[in-house]
Amino acid sequence: MSAVIVVIVVLVVALVAMAGYNSLVRKRNRTKEAWSQIDVELKRRHDLIPNLVASVKGYAAHESGTLEAVTASRAAAISAGAGTSPAAVAGAENALSSSLRSLFAVAENYPVLRAQEGFLALQEQLAASEDKIEYARRYYNTSVRDYNTATQSLPRALLAGPFGFRPFEFFETAAADRDTPAVDFTTSAPTSPTAS
Repeated sequence: MSAVIVVIVVLVVALVAMAGYNSLVRKRNRTKEAWSQIDVELKRRHDLIPNLVASVKGYAAHESGTLEAVTASRAAAISAGAGTSPAAVAGAENALSSSLRSLFAVAENYPVLRAQEGFLALQEQLAASEDKIEYARRYYNTSVRDYNTATQSLPRALLAGPFGFRPFEFFETAAADRDTPAVDFTTSAPTSPTAS
């Protein structure tokens, strides 16, 4: 009789361990899938930027510093995307977002550029891409939270370490991006393009 009880206890423990392991695998795969969604949206954003810069370049030739900053930020973001660290990718993407805000601020000074259909279409596509990135970032961070909680909670924590389930990093926004942007309406804006 005691042998049957031992076998039942061993089976129950094995089933619980198997269920816990499978749950961790599902959560890890969901988190990796969420990261790949961010990667897809970031690549889409990176592909739109050269067209946007080219659109602005003809109207704002004297704003070359801003255009070069966007181009350099894009290159840094692409390089960071080759790594696997969400912190590195987030830092590079935050720098790119900042330089894009500067580019749009420059574009605001050129009403003819703002009225150009190609520029408006690119701006709308980039805005849509930003929305998708934000959604993907939230989904990823939710997946990371669930996965990390599962790997750190008993009884799954007993399985996580020995089977190599390591915590994921959150994709966080830089502190500078949390600040409210300053709006200045005191500068006068040119009304026509300076170069063509």
